[in-house]
Parts: sequence; structure tokens; C-alpha cells
Amino acid sequence: QVQLVQSGGGLVQPGGSLRLSCAASGRFFSINAMGWYRQAPGKQRERVAIITDSGTINYADFVKDRFTISRDNAKNTVSLQMNSLKPEDTAVYYCNVDVLRVVTDTSALRYWGQGTQVTVSS
Repeated sequence: QVQLVQSGGGLVQPGGSLRLSCAASGRFFSINAMGWYRQAPGKQRERVAIITDSGTINYADFVKDRFTISRDNAKNTVSLQMNSLKPEDTAVYYCNVDVLRVVTDTSALRYWGQGTQVTVSS
């Protein structure tokens, strides 16, 4: 009942910037948390940043002061501005939303975007 479409990503030199966006569509009552995760080859998927429906933001230590997460509730979108990119930021980035599909749901359901490749290399 929920679809996530990601945009952005690509190849950038170290120190450069990229912006990722994710739009949610479909049928749901409300969106709780929205966030970004990433997974590099041979590594586990790790949380990059999340933002709740109340505006609370949590960043992973390795992206603090470099990345900024934001959401537009009117458009059901979440974005990730990535600055001062490092080669170790190279990964597939996934957006995530936790939604209540109907008003009677007691627990949120998690949905994932298709993933976007971010490559930081000279």
C-alpha cells in the first residue's frame, strides 16, 4: 500500500556534495518516522539518519556535521543533504518510512525504497 521512489545519488569527488530525495505514495493513514540507511559491499546495513513525525532527528556519529536530513510532510518526502563526502561514504543508500496504514493500526509498518548508489572517488 506504500511505494517509495528515490532520486539523486551518483559519482562525486571527495569533499563534494550530493542530495538524495525520497517520495512516499499510496494509501496510509500517517507516516511516523522517515530515515536513511546505507549498505556498503561486505558490510551490514547501517542507519544514517532518522527524523520522526514530531521533528526529532538522530544522526549516526560518522555523518554528524556533514549530512542533514529533512522532511516535507505536505509532500510526504524525506531528503538527505550530504556534504564533505568521503570515500568511506560510498554505499547504496535506502530511504525508509514507518507508516500507520489505517487509523486502527496499533503498530507501524516499515517500507523501503529501491536504493540509490553513492560513489565518492577521485
